[in-house]
Amino acid sequence: MPGLGSLFSYERKNLSYDMKAGLSVAAVALPVSIAYAELTGVGAIAGLYSTILPLIAYALFGSSRQLIIGPDTATCAVIAAVVTPLAFGDPVLRWQLVIIMTLMIGGWCILASRLHLGALADLLSRPILIGLLNGISFTIIIDQIGKASGFKFEASGFIERLIELPMMMITSAHVNTVLVSLATLVILIVIKKFKSRWPAPLIAVVIMTFCSWLINFESYDISIIGHITSEGLPLSSWNSFEIGLSRELVVPSINIAVICFVSMMITARSFAAKNNYDIDANVEFRALGIANIVAGLSQGFVVSGTSSRTAVNDANGGKTQLVSIIAAVIIGIVVIFLLSPLQFIPVCVLGIVLIYSSWSLIDLKSIFQLRNRNRDAFYLSLVTLLAVLIIGIIPGMGLAVLLGLLLFLRTVFRPSEQLLGVDGAGLIHTIKMDVNPIPNVMIYRFNSPLTYFNIAYFKRRVLTLIDESPTPIKWVIVDAVPSFTYPDVSVLSGVEELIRAFKVRDAVLVLAGRKGTLERWFSDMHIDLDKNHLELVSDLYLAVRMIQSKDQMDDGSGSSSSS
Repeated sequence: MPGLGSLFSYERKNLSYDMKAGLSVAAVALPVSIAYAELTGVGAIAGLYSTILPLIAYALFGSSRQLIIGPDTATCAVIAAVVTPLAFGDPVLRWQLVIIMTLMIGGWCILASRLHLGALADLLSRPILIGLLNGISFTIIIDQIGKASGFKFEASGFIERLIELPMMMITSAHVNTVLVSLATLVILIVIKKFKSRWPAPLIAVVIMTFCSWLINFESYDISIIGHITSEGLPLSSWNSFEIGLSRELVVPSINIAVICFVSMMITARSFAAKNNYDIDANVEFRALGIANIVAGLSQGFVVSGTSSRTAVNDANGGKTQLVSIIAAVIIGIVVIFLLSPLQFIPVCVLGIVLIYSSWSLIDLKSIFQLRNRNRDAFYLSLVTLLAVLIIGIIPGMGLAVLLGLLLFLRTVFRPSEQLLGVDGAGLIHTIKMDVNPIPNVMIYRFNSPLTYFNIAYFKRRVLTLIDESPTPIKWVIVDAVPSFTYPDVSVLSGVEELIRAFKVRDAVLVLAGRKGTLERWFSDMHIDLDKNHLELVSDLYLAVRMIQSKDQMDDGSGSSSSS
């Protein structure tokens, strides 16, 4: 428990900062958690359940001092997309499926931690995440426009709803609901503009909830949350649950676990770097798993690292994990003593809060900035965005991961390559205007580990470059450091075949780097090499000096014989 150690050695000078940050985090988390419960399709109380104990669990088991755990826009939207078709409109079954999926996600995270799979934080590349978050944000905005306008879409897909939206706004929008939504939006925008550090969602919800109670919004056909019970899901209702439905959640729960972890690690790492400390990816995986299991057992739903609430914590000077505990206690007090006023919250206000939160996540500029930096990353991010919008969140996410994997395999199968030369100072660089090749020598770098599926391409490229060279090539120096990373028998056999091709061309292969390792690998595989056409040296500079020495010796012996 890294957080427990931090609390035991707590410095009193941090208390005022942590108290202020804890109050601010609770102020933002309260309305947002209820809104995310609406997004997930479960009772409003589940949003608060998903916030209290997971905050405490992460404070004890997490390694980040700033990260705030809670319901997250992307994960809630993905969960809703998974469980809605399975629940068939049954709210109890929907809540049950959400709880089981949350427990599954927690289990996968703990298993990944035990297997030291913290490197999965790099599985979803940043271009995929940018496209995914943009796609999910647009999907949420369109979905919540219906709630903010007092109507329900007849269509289910994003494109269909986008086409349907103008007609629905004309024929089905509820004027009173729209007016309340616009008033809420104005409050959010004004606070953001003039008092950006104030908890705008909380203030907007409090004002509109008070108006709802005072004016009786229900009498004007404006939907409100209604009575909120703190009992949650009755235990007796589990008797009718079909355990076979859990099979449908296994694969989606793995996908969501990866998304939760990756998005959490991006937030945690950025704030850890800002505050000059390190975090452990495997510890974070375990902490995320425990937090989700706690959320599921307390009848909540999936939690992850939240960038907005973490930013609030950092902006208010939060120093330690005590911020999470303070925020959890405040939200717990609301659940115990102040639950009844929450029933007057208008549903359209929560819709506007979600639209407002989702709008802040839209970052199309980052996608188009990739166009000038990396075309593959740009297309990957753009395809992810379009896939989420056109075919849905779950299949779009799967397609994005598949495309990312295919791009990676393409990079490994057909990596970039470089021909190297020497500049005026004798330093080795990629050949360009002021870097020239060495006569009779080709220095080649293959920018990928050699494996059984790219060794044939490597051989073909080396021999093609020799045959197409405008000048005769006697020596070929291969930078072995990036290429020879593990003893693949296909690779070592391929080197043996390459040497035979060099023999026909009267050329010598020089492997520069990993000399001792390569000698051991060839010996262990019992591969006999033609020493007249293979040299193993320690690095590129030694290889160049060795070739220069041998050429000088050959020139000297030639001069002696002629004289």
